Amino acid sequence: MDQYAQYVVVDEIKINSKLTEGEDIADLGGLILAWMAWKDQTKNMRLENRDGLTPEQRFFVGNAQWACENDRPENLRMHAITDPHSPGKYRVNGLVVNLPEFEKAFACKAGQPMVKENRCRIW
Repeated sequence: MDQYAQYVVVDEIKINSKLTEGEDIADLGGLILAWMAWKDQTKNMRLENRDGLTPEQRFFVGNAQWACENDRPENLRMHAITDPHSPGKYRVNGLVVNLPEFEKAFACKAGQPMVKENRCRIW
C-alpha cells in the first residue's frame, strides 16, 4: 500500500492504495505466475534475441502492452476515486520494480527509476 500511495495519477491526486490494494496484489501475483510459467515452458528451448530485445525483455514488453491507455485528466480523476484498479502505467511499472527478473533483464542499476530498494514480496 505504501508503494502505490506514492504514485501520482494526475495533478496532485495520488492512487488510493487502500482502494486498489487487492487488485495491485493480484496483478503482482499474476505477473509472478506468468513469469514462472513462461520460464518453465521455454526452459528447453533456444530463444533468440529479436528486434534488439532478449527473450526476457520481450516477456516484460509483451506484458506491458495490455495496459496501453490514453485517458483524459477528468477520467483519471474519476477513476482515482472509484476504480479499484490502479492506472495502467502503475499496473505495469508498479509491478516490475518488485521483480529482480526485470532488473536483470534490462540491466538496471541501483538508483535508477525502475529499481526499488525495498521490493514488495507476496510469496
